[in-house]
Amino acid sequence: MINIHMLLRSLTRRARWAKVLPISKLWPAVLQTSTRPLSGNTYGSILEYSKANLQFKSQERLFRRKLRAIYKRYSEIPDDIVVRGRRHVYFEEGGSVYRMGLEQGEQNVEEVLCMDGGGHDEAVLQRVRVSPGEGMLAATLRPPGCGRGHQVCPGEAGGLSRPPKPLLTLHRVFSFEWATDEILFFTCLEDLRCRRVFRLDLSAAEPEPTLVYEEQDPEFFVEVSSSRDRKLLTVNCSSKSSSEVWLIGCSTPLAPPRLVQPRLPGLLYRVEHRDRRLYVLANTAAGREYQLLRAPLASPSMGNWEPLFTPAPGTGLRDMELLRDHCVLAVRTPDGPLGLRAVPLADPTCVSTLQLPSWACAIETRPDQMTDSESLRFLLSSPVRPPVLFRYSPRENQLSVQEDPAGAPLPHYHTTRLEAPSQDGTVIPLTLFHARAWGDLKGAPLLLHVYGAYGLDVHMGFSPEKRLLLEEGWALAYCHVRGGGERGLGWHQAGRLEGKRRGAEDLAACALRLFRLGVSRPGAAALTARSAGGVLAGALCNQRPRLLRAVALQAPFLDVLGTMLDPTLPLTIEERGEWGDPLTEPRHWDDIASYCPCHNITPQLYPSMLITAYEADRRVPLAGVRRYVQKLTTATRVHMDRHSASGSEHASPSVVLDLQPGGDHFGPEDFHLSLEEAARHLAFLYRELGLAGGPAGRGTGRR
Repeated sequence: MINIHMLLRSLTRRARWAKVLPISKLWPAVLQTSTRPLSGNTYGSILEYSKANLQFKSQERLFRRKLRAIYKRYSEIPDDIVVRGRRHVYFEEGGSVYRMGLEQGEQNVEEVLCMDGGGHDEAVLQRVRVSPGEGMLAATLRPPGCGRGHQVCPGEAGGLSRPPKPLLTLHRVFSFEWATDEILFFTCLEDLRCRRVFRLDLSAAEPEPTLVYEEQDPEFFVEVSSSRDRKLLTVNCSSKSSSEVWLIGCSTPLAPPRLVQPRLPGLLYRVEHRDRRLYVLANTAAGREYQLLRAPLASPSMGNWEPLFTPAPGTGLRDMELLRDHCVLAVRTPDGPLGLRAVPLADPTCVSTLQLPSWACAIETRPDQMTDSESLRFLLSSPVRPPVLFRYSPRENQLSVQEDPAGAPLPHYHTTRLEAPSQDGTVIPLTLFHARAWGDLKGAPLLLHVYGAYGLDVHMGFSPEKRLLLEEGWALAYCHVRGGGERGLGWHQAGRLEGKRRGAEDLAACALRLFRLGVSRPGAAALTARSAGGVLAGALCNQRPRLLRAVALQAPFLDVLGTMLDPTLPLTIEERGEWGDPLTEPRHWDDIASYCPCHNITPQLYPSMLITAYEADRRVPLAGVRRYVQKLTTATRVHMDRHSASGSEHASPSVVLDLQPGGDHFGPEDFHLSLEEAARHLAFLYRELGLAGGPAGRGTGRR
C-alpha cells in the first residue's frame, strides 16, 4: 500500500494529529489529564471563584461519565489484527503478541512474543513486523512518557522459550522491516530526525547494526518500508519539496541500495512493486499534481516512467493499493466525497469509477491485505460514524459491507457538504455534521475544526467525543482550508510560505458562511485545533476575535517566528519548506510576522481559550506556548482595564494554560488520563458557551 500522506512523511513531524496507537485498541488514549483545577480571570472574589470552580468540576465529572458510556458503546468494534502473514494472523492482547493459523477450522492460538518483565511491562506495543517465512517477529514498544524514540524487540515467532522473550532490544527505532528471516533493516530517531538506515543480521554470532545509508541533507527525513509483495525494501528520503527512493532486494539484502530516481527540486515520488515493475506515484501531472506511472524494475529512472492514470484537476489522492490485476486508488473528489478508481494493469485506459457512501470521510485499508488478492478490504468512517468494513471487487466494480458492528447510521444524522467563498474568491470546501433539522440549527452550538498545514487533511476519522457532541445537539464543522491536502498538492502549495495567511482567511470564510446560512452564531461557536492547526486558530483570533466564543487548542504551534529564527531547535531546518526561512529571507520574515499568532496579539476582546501543552513536547517548543499565553493574558487585561475605566461592561474571557507534566506532543497512552482530559475540554466548552451539561442549546452564550 502507498498512503499519499507518506509521500509527505517529513511534513508530519510537527503535524501529526495523534501518535501511533496501541495496536489492539481502536479508541486509545489521545488526550492527557491533570489534577490541577481550571482557573481563569473572570471572577471578582474568592467565593465567586470557588463556586464557579466547583460547578466546573461537577460538570467535568458528568462528562467523564458520559464519555465512559460512549466509549463502552463502541468498545466491541474489532481492530485487533496486527499483521497477516502467509500462514497466520497476528494480534496483540494484554501486552503479548499471539498468532492463529489461517487454515479453515484452525483455532489454536499461540503466544509468540511476551513483553512482561525485562523492563517492558509498562511499554505500549505500537507496530509489529513478521519476517517473510514467519520465523521471526519484531515489535516497536513505546516506553511510558517517552516522546522521542521507540524500542524494537526482535524475537523468534514460536520459539522454544516459554513465555517467548525478545532476543535483543534496539533503542530509538522509527521504522523497520524484515528482508529475510534473519536480516532486519531499521532507522533511528535522533533529535526528531531519521537520517541513517541500518542492517541487523541475526544469524551472526554477535549481531551488530551495520550502516547502510546516511542522509547528508538536514532537510530530509529517512524511513524504510516494504513493498506489499515483500520483494523489495525501499529507503524513502523526503523533504518538504522533493524526495528520493533507494531499493534493497529482499533476495540480495547485502547488496548496496539502488537508486530509483535522483532527487530533483519539486519532484515528489513513491514506489510500489509487482511483477518486476515499479508503480510510481509522482507529482508529474499538470500543476505538479500526483499521477500513477509505471517503469521496469531494471531501469526505473524518470525517463522510463509511463503514465497510467491522472486524476481530474482538484482531486486529492489518498491511497494506492496493488491487487492481482488492478491498481486501486482512493481519491477525494473536488466537492469532498471519497471515491475509488480501479486501473486495470493490463489495460490502464479502462478505468472504473466508484463513489463511496456520502457519509464516508476517512478511508483505511486493512493491514492484512495481500497483493495476490482480487479484492480490496478497507474501513470507512467519519467523525461521528464508527468504522465499517467494506470489500471492493474491481472486476465487477462492486462494493459490499463486510462488517458493521455499530449498525446502520441513524437517518436523522446528516452529513452536509458546503462551500464558502474566501476573501480572494477561492471556494473553500466545508463538511457539516448535524442531528437537528436545518431550520433548527440557528440555536445550535457549533464546533469548528481546522488544520491546514503540510498537505495533510483535517482529521476526520471516528471520535466518540464528536459522536457525543452530535447526540447532544451540536453542529460539527470541518474546514478544508488551503495548506491542507483535500484538493491535491496545489491546495497545499496555495497555503504554505507566503500563502499561509490564506488559511486564516479561509477559516473565517467558513465560519461566516455557516452563520449566514443560519447555522449557530458567534456567541455559540467554538473552535478546536491541535499542533500546526494552532497557527490558523491563533491567527483567526487576532484578526476576527469576535467570530468565536471559545477556543480549545492541544499542543498548539503558536510562535512560528520565534521557532523559525532558532536553528538549534529540532525541526526548524526541516520545516523551512512549510513556513519559510526568516534568517536568510527578509520576505519570509515579513510573511511570518504578518500572521504569527504570538506576534500579532493586541489589546482586544479575545475568545476564551483553553491551551493544553505538554512539558516533554519537543516538536512544539513550550517556551513559545508560554510566551503566547503571557502576551494574551496581558493584552486581555489591558483591554478590560480600558473598558472598565470607560464604564462599559464586558465579560472577561478565560485564558487557561493546562500544562501536562511528562506528556509529549501526542499525549499519553493511558486511556483513563485521556478520558479525563477530554472531559475537561468538553466542560470548558460548555461553560464558556453558557450551556447546561445536558443536551446543548438550552443555555445562552455570554456573547
